[in-house]
Amino acid sequence: MRKFFAVTFLSVFMVGCSSVSPFYEFYAHRHVVPMLGKDYVEIPDDEPQVQHLSVKSYSGAAETALAMLATHRSNINSPGISAAVAIDGQLVWAGASGWADIAQDKPMSTRSLFRIGSTSKALNASLLARMVDAGSIDLDTPISDYQIGKLNPAWQNITPRHLASHTAGIPHYNQNDDWRGMVRIISLDTHYENVADSVSLFDSSETLFAPGENFEYSSLGTVLLSAVMQEAANKPYQQLMQTQVLNPLDLQYTLPEPSVELRETQTPDLVTFYWHPDYDERRVAEWREVDLSHRLAGGGFISTSSDLVRLGIGFNSSEFISPRTREQFWTPQALNNGEVNEQNYALGWRVRESDFGKDIGTLFHANHGGVSRGAQSWLMVIPQYNMAVAVNINAKTDDFWEFAKVSYDLVKLFLRHRNKLMNEME
Repeated sequence: MRKFFAVTFLSVFMVGCSSVSPFYEFYAHRHVVPMLGKDYVEIPDDEPQVQHLSVKSYSGAAETALAMLATHRSNINSPGISAAVAIDGQLVWAGASGWADIAQDKPMSTRSLFRIGSTSKALNASLLARMVDAGSIDLDTPISDYQIGKLNPAWQNITPRHLASHTAGIPHYNQNDDWRGMVRIISLDTHYENVADSVSLFDSSETLFAPGENFEYSSLGTVLLSAVMQEAANKPYQQLMQTQVLNPLDLQYTLPEPSVELRETQTPDLVTFYWHPDYDERRVAEWREVDLSHRLAGGGFISTSSDLVRLGIGFNSSEFISPRTREQFWTPQALNNGEVNEQNYALGWRVRESDFGKDIGTLFHANHGGVSRGAQSWLMVIPQYNMAVAVNINAKTDDFWEFAKVSYDLVKLFLRHRNKLMNEME
């Protein structure tokens, strides 16, 4: 009997916590405690599909790509998926499969908006590179030279380069020991219009090491960088992003995610985000409402797959960013001891070489992935072919690469089709 009452009390307590506390749901979404009080739905078996072909000569690859996308969506149990491919400097194809909102029977479209998580760092890197070219910020000037308010004394010698390469020693979300800020980061119920205000969430936290001594990935470091950029230009960060990146590259569907109250009216194409109780099941629940504005530069933008590939080919354009600056931003950064950091991280981008088969060979690419609340994102840029591929889903996978690996298949498909077209023209 005692056991019965104990279990009953615990169950009632947990239900109560889950209904009133974002802290409980924070840990439930991480499968640390049971998720309670959620309405689950099955991902429908039927899968609406749509594609937009911008270059007719790629029609053969397009049909295969759409089928590939639909199969991949089913394999990873995502409600929906979107992808886009640019090659030779132009968008050639975009496709989508599945559901933007299951309850409303709303299918995915090529204009569906996703949380892009840390792929936002590629956007921020684009703005930073433009500012470097304009001479409005210096990568190696200590941030204490920019008047961004009362600085944590441990930050005095940190530079924009340290922040952009994650070698500044700023903690990541789960390492933040500013407990007031940590409460805000977990609750995710406050909207921040000014990026400088977000710095208050971690400005009393201890640094992990001296600048340049080690590598520790930190989205909060990117938030601090955005505040420095804002101060260096003496203009609001969002205005800088709009005028220096979004407008020049015609990224019409890339923006900070609006506050919860304004999403339905301002972003009707924003998908619904889902949570898996078990990644191997087709059962999902809608993610709780959250506000991610505190991490804007590090993980708070929303976008489409087509806009992301436009960003990728834009970054590779010498009309947008000078070759000298681009080379610097795509060069893995060294620590104080001269060794390249453990993730081959450059400035706002990761870089690597990958083997795409005997007929294509090994190609260099710059990339960034993102994991957000109920979403995952991936962008890769292959300079040799002025190519970019982006993929987005409105759920999460247990292993990130299980989601992102379809990008390699798309690269091989479209490059082989391109090479075939080139051979036919000879």
